[in-house]
Amino acid sequence: MSKPSIPKGTRDFFPEQAAKRAYLFSIIQNVFKRYGYLPIETPAVEKLETLMGKYGEEGDRLIFKILNSGDYLAKVDETLLTEKHSQKTTALIAEKALRYDLTVPFARFVVQHQNELSFPFKRYQIQPVWRADRPQKGRYREFYQCDVDVVGSDSLLNEVELIQIVHEVFKQLNIEQTTIKLNNRKILVGISEVVGAKDKLVDITVAIDKLDKIGLENVKKELLEKGIAQPVIDKLEPLFFITGDTSEKLEKVAAFVSSSEIGLKGLEELTTVFNTLEKFGISNVEFDITLARGLNYYTGAIIEVVTEGFNGSVCGGGRYDDLTSIFGLKDVSGVGVSFGADRIYDVMLERDLFPKSASVNTQVLLVNFGKSEAEYCLGLAGKLRQANINTELYPDTAKIK
Repeated sequence: MSKPSIPKGTRDFFPEQAAKRAYLFSIIQNVFKRYGYLPIETPAVEKLETLMGKYGEEGDRLIFKILNSGDYLAKVDETLLTEKHSQKTTALIAEKALRYDLTVPFARFVVQHQNELSFPFKRYQIQPVWRADRPQKGRYREFYQCDVDVVGSDSLLNEVELIQIVHEVFKQLNIEQTTIKLNNRKILVGISEVVGAKDKLVDITVAIDKLDKIGLENVKKELLEKGIAQPVIDKLEPLFFITGDTSEKLEKVAAFVSSSEIGLKGLEELTTVFNTLEKFGISNVEFDITLARGLNYYTGAIIEVVTEGFNGSVCGGGRYDDLTSIFGLKDVSGVGVSFGADRIYDVMLERDLFPKSASVNTQVLLVNFGKSEAEYCLGLAGKLRQANINTELYPDTAKIK
């Protein structure tokens, strides 16, 4: 019999590791609570139709589908199997899936329970999600997200508050050299209008979001493969080299999208957020015109957090004004961010940022020398625990050695 193992992209955690993760979750949760957010939980399993079509073509491919119970092939036409129609077959044999993130299930939750909620509704959620991604350092198939969202409000103060939360969480975790990158989906729409490729918005945003990962030449190659003409790519290219401080970058982009009403609206929103954050002394924020995050449901602000020396983001999110409408509830604006707990955990391990108290468990061990001694120790253990001292009694009779 072969040695048991776990699937690639998943991890076991020993007691000391689990204790450190509990510490991480407690810091994040306490910040959420201080800002008035309430906890909810949703099932690990959602209907496949709830998830499909919400994350773009690439995201849909990474959703873990769950085979129907029983003989899942009973209702499948043999022709579909012979001709290998995978998409049509999947729709017949898998009605459920593991959640890909916490945002779409939250939108479903809001629509399903809209008559039981008071708006604006502020919630946080700390649960695992699953993605059929290629496992690598900092990227797992099962990982925890710590989400915080507010729905039912258009106010840009929500974006400001979320960035304050992000700033405070990383400050409390002592994770320095962290940058909060901001963009606005309306600006990206405006850019696509100006270059004459509005119908290619999704392809453009998915590609440019990979600029720091695959480089300019590969981004241009991907754009060509998606059917975007070379003259359009030539118009886009100067945007990838915009330099200066935030105000200078905003001015240059404003000149680029000056003929686009929606592009200028996005710049106005972003400028308001930057100006408000400056008043609160939050300086580790920057404007990144290439930031898109590749998700179809963002409509306004886009937020991403990176930390020096770590490949990939450790937190991200944005505004999604239209997300609940796909479930039948229109005109409910939402905005939120998601902390990648597993990536943050890895960063803290690499930098040795966990305090010693995060892994402390037993503080007093009582040794069992016999029946009467054990009975005495049980009473003593109770008193120590009432004094908030972590105590355990060794269960078997033992000698002092």
